[in-house]
Amino acid sequence: MKHIIFATLATFTFTVAQAQYVNKTFDVWPNTIPDAKEAKTAPVVKMGNDKVLRFDKVTNPTLEVFEPAAEKKNGKAVIVCPGGAYNILAYDKEGQEVAQWLAGQGYQAYVLAYRVPQNRLGALQDAQRAIRTVRAKGYKTVGIIGFSAGASLSCRAATRWAQPAYEAQDDIDQQSCRPDFGILIYPAYLDEGPDHTLTPELTVSASTSPLFVFGTEDDVKYSGPSSLTIADAMQRAGAPIELHYLTKGGHGYGMRSGAGLIWPKLTETWLKGLND
Repeated sequence: MKHIIFATLATFTFTVAQAQYVNKTFDVWPNTIPDAKEAKTAPVVKMGNDKVLRFDKVTNPTLEVFEPAAEKKNGKAVIVCPGGAYNILAYDKEGQEVAQWLAGQGYQAYVLAYRVPQNRLGALQDAQRAIRTVRAKGYKTVGIIGFSAGASLSCRAATRWAQPAYEAQDDIDQQSCRPDFGILIYPAYLDEGPDHTLTPELTVSASTSPLFVFGTEDDVKYSGPSSLTIADAMQRAGAPIELHYLTKGGHGYGMRSGAGLIWPKLTETWLKGLND
């Protein structure tokens, strides 16, 4: 499935179905954290003036669980990676709110608090371990969704799964860390090659996980170039890609306004197509 869709900003409405929130958070690394720079501590949390709950520092990565209502469960899981330039995590806007929506669609959702600030290796290790951890719980289908830097991390997980980022610690690490699909919303940092070509660490092939990409032309620093770059690489490799590229929308909207009211419905349709 290779779809590239250009559109102008329109108004779509959707309702986030009520999900059963399970107040449970557990450590990604119950024992030793690979390449840890500091001891495990609680995250540094701050509510900004823009009403975004930020994790300013994470040394002990966690997964927070959002469980669908029993009658909605589809037996699949999705890991949510908030963005924040690899400096912070926009934890509620690009994490909890997205997980609540996914749970409303029947997915077991997990918000990943990966290591920040500025720890790209640690973040990839956390994502690979998170996928393995969720798969070890019995889910045969495990996807990943991310926003901005979280979309960068999701893309790295989808393209670097054959290259373990850390040494195996236990039986969980015998599980595959290849996500079954990836959803990249206003992705960043995918065009860090020369002249905005594909970031060199991203290894795209025909076996790369199917990707859904949503970006806008006016997001000139981030999703504008990154969305087109990853779509071109996927298409050239013969890997399944669906790109939605709007003229306007900006960056960092989550699900709250503007383009944030458009991508969820498009994503729902794409996910149903994967299941057909």
